[in-house]
Amino acid sequence: MDFNDLKGMFGEVKARMDSAIERTRKDLANIRTGRASAGMLDNVHVEAYGSKMPLNQVATTSIPEPAMIVVTAFDKSLVGAIEKAIRLSDLGLNPSKDGNVVRVPIPSLTDERRKELSRHVHKQAEEGRNGVRAVRRDANDRLKKLLKDHSISEDDERKGLEQVQKVTDDHVRMIDELQKKKDEELLGR
Repeated sequence: MDFNDLKGMFGEVKARMDSAIERTRKDLANIRTGRASAGMLDNVHVEAYGSKMPLNQVATTSIPEPAMIVVTAFDKSLVGAIEKAIRLSDLGLNPSKDGNVVRVPIPSLTDERRKELSRHVHKQAEEGRNGVRAVRRDANDRLKKLLKDHSISEDDERKGLEQVQKVTDDHVRMIDELQKKKDEELLGR
């Protein structure tokens, strides 16, 4: 086995790190910034047809204005359940039924709440970075085991460790960018 045989492993490492970034991106998208976004309601589950279903499976969401989300149920009998699910979610929103739709006004954030959400953004980003580092640790351990088993040379191990570190640095930088962008949305910096 030589360095070229390790390309498959690097592809797997990159894919696992990409999924850590995607998870972080989704987590950050769910943090509200005072502006309406369709992703805000992604974690809301509605009691429908005898089970809890994700909101996006029972309704569509639209953003007619920056501080308003309108939820339109596929089945009009679920409007009350949708309103209740949004009210009971931990988003701190106060939805209201308006005929066949649920209107969800997005209140503006206080400075205190913005700082609290910013801390949450930093925590989510750190979890993402830790996920990337865990993938790096696994890859490094595999490289060291390959060296120990004499499957690769010391030079190939060194090149492999450098390659894994480069991919790690790139992915950590992406998470840093996501965090910075979300902080700018929250704090207006």
